[in-house]
Amino acid sequence: MRTSNRTSGPEGTAQTDVLVVGAGLAGLHTATLLARQGHDVLLVERRAALAGAIRTTGIFVRKTLDDFPLPAEHLGPPIRRMVLYPPGMRRPVSLVSARDEFRVGDMAPLYEAAAAVAEDAGVRMALGTRYAGRQGDTYHLLGRGARTAVRARFVVGADGARSRVARDLALDRNRRLLIGAEEVFEVSGSEEPPTFHCVLDPSLAPGYLAWVVNDGRHAHVGVAGYAERFPDGLRRAMERFAASAPGLPGGARPSAVERRGGPIPVGGVLRRIGCPDGLLVGDAAGAVSPLTAGGLDPCLRLSEHAAEILHDALRTGRRDVLGSYDGAALRAGFRGRLTLRRALAQVRTPAAAKAAFVLMRTPLGRAAAGRVLFGDRSFPEPARRPSPEAA
Repeated sequence: MRTSNRTSGPEGTAQTDVLVVGAGLAGLHTATLLARQGHDVLLVERRAALAGAIRTTGIFVRKTLDDFPLPAEHLGPPIRRMVLYPPGMRRPVSLVSARDEFRVGDMAPLYEAAAAVAEDAGVRMALGTRYAGRQGDTYHLLGRGARTAVRARFVVGADGARSRVARDLALDRNRRLLIGAEEVFEVSGSEEPPTFHCVLDPSLAPGYLAWVVNDGRHAHVGVAGYAERFPDGLRRAMERFAASAPGLPGGARPSAVERRGGPIPVGGVLRRIGCPDGLLVGDAAGAVSPLTAGGLDPCLRLSEHAAEILHDALRTGRRDVLGSYDGAALRAGFRGRLTLRRALAQVRTPAAAKAAFVLMRTPLGRAAAGRVLFGDRSFPEPARRPSPEAA
């Protein structure tokens, strides 16, 4: 039995247990888990179709593939090989894992499949609906030119790196951001195994890297870095890289089948990501690896933690339960990666990047790179919480 109804409130305002803003993987997963527990969940998404305006490269790491039931038909071939290139792309470092480390998701059908699972669980979906702000426990939505109001017991901000829900709840907001752009091409006939190519060149991708992920079906070609440090802007950097990117088949390059781009939070999980009225998940919570900028594994794991806490709050009627949704405690698991992020941000010249490769070519350097790229670590496990009855 659901914990609330779907009728209008005393002033003609719709009601729900949880309003989830944003239908990325974090929002969809949180909404699905709550609906499966019997709660009434309304999920709103400003895009009219989930297959449009995709931002993520869609790289799933081994831990995610092991722990979450992703539909295999929407995942590319496994990738075990990574090639790291210094500026000039001479004498790269090749690393090969004994295990399947990455698979690239076809994100449009993955989102649609996740939405179908959410609806089967009982989530009410409202696409083409924009979150327009909060007044008390009433949240205003704008869709198809009409403004509506919803009273929700809790709100979940899954609305991206520049979350408006975070602002309205007076929670922390992302300050350290990269910007990135990517083009996706269909490829065939590659002579090399599926490979993840990374170019570390601060004159091309300041503070981060340029990449080609070629799994034999699609090639994802992208560049990301700090916005203020691109010499000629992100678009020009993308054009320069695409003209000579490694790991692509020879001959004329086909037209891109998809273009993506957007901000990438790299400051680690934010300290204050919950309050008695709601919480943040995914990019809104900064749940992205500061070093690799990978966010799909953290978003799914943090969403499970969020759904568990919200279920307890809804079941017991205790808003104070959300106090255990503590980003500051989770940040402790990111200390090493935050340190490496700061170090990478200080690599500002091609000469410095080349010097780093001198170390990377040593056995110790290769082993360290392998631990970072092929390691077993994932999003830090939240501390076990006492049940509300025992508190």
